[in-house]
Amino acid sequence: MTLSRREFLLRSGCGALSAAALASGIDRFGLVHAYAQGTGYKALVCIFLGGGNDGNNTVVPLDPTGYGAYASVRSAAGLAILQDSLLPIKPKSIGTDFGLHPGLAMVHPLFASGQLAIVSNVGPLIQPLSKADYQGGSPRPYQLFSHSDQISQWQTSVSSTVSGTGWGGRIADTFGGGPSGSPVLTALAGGVFTRGQTTNPLTVAPAPTALNQLLVLNGFGTASDEQARLNAMNNIRSIDLSSRLVAGASNIMQQAIDLGKAFNVNPTLSTGFPNTSLGNQLQQVAKLIKFNSTASAPLSRQIFFCSLGGFDTHQNQVATQNTLLTQVGQAMKAFYDATVELQVDSKVVTFTLSDFSRTFQPSGSAGNTVGTDHAWGNYHLVMGGSVFGGDFYGVPGLNGTVFPTLQLSGPDDTDTRGRWIPTTSVDQYAATLASWFGVDATNINTVFPELKNFSIQRLGFL
Repeated sequence: MTLSRREFLLRSGCGALSAAALASGIDRFGLVHAYAQGTGYKALVCIFLGGGNDGNNTVVPLDPTGYGAYASVRSAAGLAILQDSLLPIKPKSIGTDFGLHPGLAMVHPLFASGQLAIVSNVGPLIQPLSKADYQGGSPRPYQLFSHSDQISQWQTSVSSTVSGTGWGGRIADTFGGGPSGSPVLTALAGGVFTRGQTTNPLTVAPAPTALNQLLVLNGFGTASDEQARLNAMNNIRSIDLSSRLVAGASNIMQQAIDLGKAFNVNPTLSTGFPNTSLGNQLQQVAKLIKFNSTASAPLSRQIFFCSLGGFDTHQNQVATQNTLLTQVGQAMKAFYDATVELQVDSKVVTFTLSDFSRTFQPSGSAGNTVGTDHAWGNYHLVMGGSVFGGDFYGVPGLNGTVFPTLQLSGPDDTDTRGRWIPTTSVDQYAATLASWFGVDATNINTVFPELKNFSIQRLGFL
C-alpha cells in the first residue's frame, strides 16, 4: 500500500512517540525554552481544582459568632461541617480560630509549623471592586460564574478579554533559552496556564509511567528495516522546511526525540505517594525534579501544572468534596515530604487554583441532592519551605480582615446567595509567586497586564 507523506509522518513520526509527546500548541511553531537563566534553583507547582472548589467548607470560622453565622445558613440543608470535625487553625494576623476541612488532615500540621499559608477571598478582577461598584456597573470580569471563562481567567490572569497565553507560560517567556534539554514548563494536565508567547509545555503522563518510558520512539531499532524507516523519517522531515507548519512539526518532533534520549533513567524516591490521580501527577513532578538535579546542565527554573477535577458539586457535595480534598491533602503532603527528601523544600512552592468558589447558600434539599452553585471569591493553599505559613493573606475588606463577612446580602455578597466579591485579585496572588520565582520589576507588568490596576502588588506570603 502506498502512503502519502502526511500518513507516513503520522504513522512513523507522531504516532511513534508515547502519549502526549508533542508539546501542546504546535500552532505556535516554536520550540519550548530549554533553560531558564536565574540564580539557584526554584520551582512552581500549580494544582488546579477543576469544577470550582467550595471554599466556604474549606476554611470555616470556629469562633462562636463566625461559626454561628456559617451554621445558620448551611446546617438546615445538611451542608455544614460539624464544628468538632473541623481542623483548628489560628492565623497570626487575625487572631481568631478557624477550621480546615477534615479532608485536609495530612497538610493541617504544616499550617502550624509554618509551611502552609492560605490566600483569602481571591478571584479574577480587572480592578478593585466594592459591592457598590459591582452594582453600579463598574468593570468586572467577563462571563462571571461561567466555568470555561473563569478557568481561563484564573490560568491567564487576564479578566478583561480572552487571552491565548497563561501566566505560567508568560513567566517562562521572561527567562532566556539555553542548551537543548528539558523544558522549563511541564504539564501533567491540560490548560492554558503553561502556554506562553514563545514557550510551550512538554506534556507528560503521570506516574506510574517511568520517566525513561515517557518519550519512547517505537519501531526505530537497530534492525535493517527499522533503520531504513528511521532514515526515511529523517529525510522526509527535511523537506518543505520553508513552511512554518512543517518546520514547527519537525522541530518539535526532534526535541521530543532528544528529550526521550535524555530521559534515560527512572529516578526513585523513598517517599511514598498515594495511588490517586493527583498523587501520581505529583509523584511524577518529584521524579522530574530529582532527574533535573542530577543532569549535567540542570535547569535553574521549572514550572509544573497538575489538575484534579470533580469539584462542580451541584449535588452530593458533602461526600464528593470530602473524597476530593482528602486526595488533595494526601498528595500535597507526600509531595512536600518528597521535596524535603530531595532537599529542595525551600526551593519549591506548591499552590492551588480553581474555577471559583461556590455559593454560601446551599442549593437543593438535604441528603445526596444538596450542593452549591457557582460563586466567585475563594481560598487557596500555598505550601513550601519558603512560605511564611500559619497565616491568611490577601487584601482586607470592609470588615478590616482578609476574610469576607459571611452574610447573605451582606457587604461582600454580589446578590443574595453568598457570592463573595474578591478583595484580592488573581494578579496579586500570582505576582507574589512570580516575584519569588525571579520575575523582575521590569517584566512583572508584561506577565500580568492588569496588575497595574492594584496598589498592593505583593501579598507577603513568600
